[in-house]
Amino acid sequence: MKSPYTFKYIAPHQSANGEKQPAIFLFHGLGSNEEDLLQLVEEFTGQCHIFSLRGPITHSPGFAFYTFEEEGKPIRDVFDKMITFTQSFILEAIEQYQLDIQKIYLIGFNQGAAVAETLTLTLGNLISGTVALSGFLPEFVMNEYKKAPFDRTKIFISHGEYDYVYPIQWGTDSKNYFEELGGNVTFKTYEDGHGVTPENLRDLISFISEDLVDENKVN
Repeated sequence: MKSPYTFKYIAPHQSANGEKQPAIFLFHGLGSNEEDLLQLVEEFTGQCHIFSLRGPITHSPGFAFYTFEEEGKPIRDVFDKMITFTQSFILEAIEQYQLDIQKIYLIGFNQGAAVAETLTLTLGNLISGTVALSGFLPEFVMNEYKKAPFDRTKIFISHGEYDYVYPIQWGTDSKNYFEELGGNVTFKTYEDGHGVTPENLRDLISFISEDLVDENKVN
């Protein structure tokens, strides 16, 4: 990979018939790293290419994908460049690893959810499914970014009812925005703060498994 991103890659088991295989791209939250979200996709290890990206900006005790003036307000030029680099990473990975372009998935938490939601708009139907956990769409993305058609993309947005880091209204706003554009959105809330409950994880796995179960027999 020519991308400057640091990332962790987990290869799938080799397909018996040599067919291209699905891929999941993971985007962690503020102050975390590329190891953090791997636990969410253990169910798919061996069945998908898994790419877990490390945010390019140091933010103790880990990393960040963008800088911000205050929560929910990314610094525009930093965010724009990061999205451009991330799009390039995904496109390069598709070519280099011979990914199944009918089954490309994004999963993000916190800052990573903002990244995943934005990529859904910019890459459109290249993305089969997006999971945004406790995230949001920046206002400038909603108002100014050019959107690609995403009528074949499904979107799962979840939020904790007691989230005081990213208010639940931010999740609701994202859900409403995607729906207004005709998006296929599943929106769920959980009795939680800023995190991922076991029920949330089960719903996440079910959401992605719907497209994989026939060929890969996810249990």
